[in-house]
Amino acid sequence: MTTVGEFMTTRLVTMDGNDTLVAAAQVMRDSAIGDVVVTDGDSVVGIITDRDITVRGVAENLDPSSTRLNQLTTKDVITVSQYDDSVAAADLMRTYAVRRLPVVEDGRLIGLVSMGDLAVEREPQSVLADISADDPNN
Repeated sequence: MTTVGEFMTTRLVTMDGNDTLVAAAQVMRDSAIGDVVVTDGDSVVGIITDRDITVRGVAENLDPSSTRLNQLTTKDVITVSQYDDSVAAADLMRTYAVRRLPVVEDGRLIGLVSMGDLAVEREPQSVLADISADDPNN
């Protein structure tokens, strides 16, 4: 059994729910990532993605410089443990139609596993794995 902890990402970027969409977009750009985990102290309260900022923020005519992350953050986040089976994590992603799962231990964020991470681990010859393993091109 391959566990989530064997291939989760530990290079985490978190932000507070009171930060703005502009701040999150800048952090994503500077870190070459597509999501930020929104936390309250050590607790995960949500996730916001570049797509959320675009589709749920800008496309809805919200001002990115004044709109707070907690206004758009996907809440009720499904989390996994580093000891969970990678197949179970993939099943959760499929069931809840999400592409990322925070990895928590004793309620504290320790990692993140994405659909791309799973593809690299489980199906290294797939197109998604190839794209996910490549360096960012932006």
